[in-house]
Order: sequence, then C-alpha cells, then structure tokens
Amino acid sequence: MKLWDKGLAIDKKIENFTVGNDRELDMHIAEYDLKASKAHARMLGKVDILTSEEVKSIEVELAKLQQQLEKGTFEIEEQFEDVHSKIEFELTKVLGDTGKKIHTARSRNDQVLVAMQLYFKENLREISSKTKQLIDVLVGLADKHQEKLLPGYTHLQVAMPSSFGLWFSAYAELLIDDLYLLEAGLKVVDQNPLGSAAGYGSSFPIDREFTTKELGFSTLKYNVVAAQLGRGKCERTVTSNISSVANTLARFAMDICLYMSQNFDFITFPDELTTGSSIMPHKKNPDVFELIRGKCNKLQSIANEMILITNNLPSGYHRDYQLIKENSIYAVENIKEILDVFIHSIALIKVKDINLQDEKYKYLFTVDSINDLVMQGKSFREAYQIIGGQVQEGTYEAAEGKKHSHLGSKDNLALEEIKRKKDEV
Repeated sequence: MKLWDKGLAIDKKIENFTVGNDRELDMHIAEYDLKASKAHARMLGKVDILTSEEVKSIEVELAKLQQQLEKGTFEIEEQFEDVHSKIEFELTKVLGDTGKKIHTARSRNDQVLVAMQLYFKENLREISSKTKQLIDVLVGLADKHQEKLLPGYTHLQVAMPSSFGLWFSAYAELLIDDLYLLEAGLKVVDQNPLGSAAGYGSSFPIDREFTTKELGFSTLKYNVVAAQLGRGKCERTVTSNISSVANTLARFAMDICLYMSQNFDFITFPDELTTGSSIMPHKKNPDVFELIRGKCNKLQSIANEMILITNNLPSGYHRDYQLIKENSIYAVENIKEILDVFIHSIALIKVKDINLQDEKYKYLFTVDSINDLVMQGKSFREAYQIIGGQVQEGTYEAAEGKKHSHLGSKDNLALEEIKRKKDEV
C-alpha cells in the first residue's frame, strides 16, 4: 500500500513514526491531489504515454473519488501511508495496469508539492476575501462612529483626542498591508511544481506547460531543483503572511479587551458574545477576543517553526519536510476561523458615550491648547512652556476641542481612500 513498496517488510514502530498523522492531514489536500492526478493523466495522454481510452477511464475513477470527498465518505484507511497511495490503490483496484500507470513521470515529492500549493493558492484567496470583509465592516463602523470622541493613549497614559472612527479605520488600513503580503504569498505558490518528480525531472517527454494551464497556475517553477526547494519556502511564506494578519488581529483584540474593562469602559458587546464567572455574578468577560489574541499569537510562532525546520537543509528532498505540513495547514484553517469569528463579533460592538469632563481626561486637549497659542503668533516652544507651566501649577483649563482637518485625522478619516486601496489589491 506504499508508493515506494519494494516487497520488503518494515518495522511497525518505524512505520508509525514515519507516517505520523499524514492520513488525517491529507484529507485537507485530497481534492487537490485528485485535480493534479487528472491533469497529469491528461498530459500523459497528450504525449502518448497513455492512450485516450486510458485517460478517460482514469478521469472517470478520479471523478468518483471526488464525489466521495464531496459526500464525506472518502477515507484514508490505516493500511495507506497517505492520500497519494490511497488514490493510486483505488485506481489500480478498478483499472488494473492502467491505474498503475498514473505514477509515470512523477514522484510522491512533486505530488505533495503541487497538492499543497493548490491548497495554499485557494486558501490564500479565501483568507484575502475574509480579510476584505473585515475591512468593510471596520470602515462601516468608522463611518458610523466618526463623530464619537475617544481618548488617545501613549504609554497607556491619556494623550490626545482620538475618535472611534479613527480607531476602527486604523485597523482597517493595517489589514490592507496584510492583504499586500497575502497577494505576495499567492504569487509565490502560484507556480506549478508538477513534473519536477523527485527534484531532478524526468527522462519522459512530459509537457509541463500543459499541466500548468490545466491546473490554473499563472506560471510554472521552471527549474526542477528550484521546484523541490520550493517545499518549505512556500510554507514559510504562507505562514509568515498569515502571521501578519494574526499580528493585526491580536493587537486589535488586545485593544478590545482593554476598552471593555471597567477602568476604560469605552465599549461593550451583547451578553451572548461574552462569558461569566463561576463565582462572580457581575462578570462579563471578553473570552472570544482573549482566545483570538492567544490563537493569533500562536499563529505568529509557526512561521518561525518553518524556518527552524528547513533553514539549513541542503538541496534535494529530505523527510524533515513532512514536519512542516501539519502546522502550515493548522495556520491556514485557524486564521479562516478567527476571521469569521472576528467579522461576526466586531459587527455587534456597542460604542459607549465617554464623559470627557471626567477628571482623568483633564489634559486630553493640551496639544490643541498649544496649537491655539501658535496660531495666535507664539512659537511652538514658547506655547509648549506656557501650557506646560499651567499643567504644573494646576491652572490649566481645557478649551473646547478643535477640529483636526488634515487627511487621515479624526475629523477627516479618508474612508473613501482607504476603501480604494482595499479594492486595488
């Protein structure tokens, strides 16, 4: 049941150790291995290694396996090492020698490469789409709450006037930076590695441009050694791009947890989105955002793991690569779930009215007061010393807050420009 089986027995303990949890993980890439097998079979037919009848029969059986996947009845049983050996077994069981021909001119190495890159490609697009949905929600919240003032902080000390519109749209625009990285990651994985075989190509007259078009890759990885070296590179790139999204969401989640606390009391959420305490009946805990924060921090560690596993491997294939599959898939599946939960939850945020006459906000407008004096003809340094002296003497009285008119400030959020940036990605 192994693609590399030469008729020799293998120690069961060693077999279990080397297979690991590939059977479970490979359910994520099964549909992509089926697609790649179909493209490979068609290519073998094009170069006259398979007959047209053999190609058709293989396509029929692959379609049946695809139907099993869609119905949830496809299973990689214990006797199979991975999805690749399972699919070849099923083809051979029905088609005999024709099924055995599917492995001609390819290796399990480029099977894994192409399946993983197709998986990454599709999921990076989905992650980008979900990120754009979140940006749209945040821009909508910024527009709705742009007039509501929010104290700005530096060093966790009251600093200058901000607004909820500025806060929401800040994270919206940060997420656009993450979209740029996701787009770059898509470019890296959108290169067909199929045909590189075990990393050194094949003596068969295969047509790699044909499979590139069949599988919808924008280009191919021309150099077969480079294609093999792409394993690890793709995972590092994808998990790094995901970690950038995770970093933005973790910081946003921290703000939310902080702003929900009674000491800040800027926002709240419906009861159904919060949890309570087993002994303190007054508690309304932001568990969902605490978990988002923790999960996102965990995701940020995975890119570093990819580097540590693959960093100094020489060219060619090494079994170490098997170890990067699990957490790269974990990163993809988890960031999708986190984005879904974030989109659902943040849309229900309740913004509170903040009493800026509270004593702790007494110095929120000192910079505006300095700027007033500058506009009246004083130098900035002189104005700074005057207001600073009033603060020290306890005589400072805040004037009414001024409008901040420049582009990207609290009273000129540039929401249309932010939306345009998002739409251009």
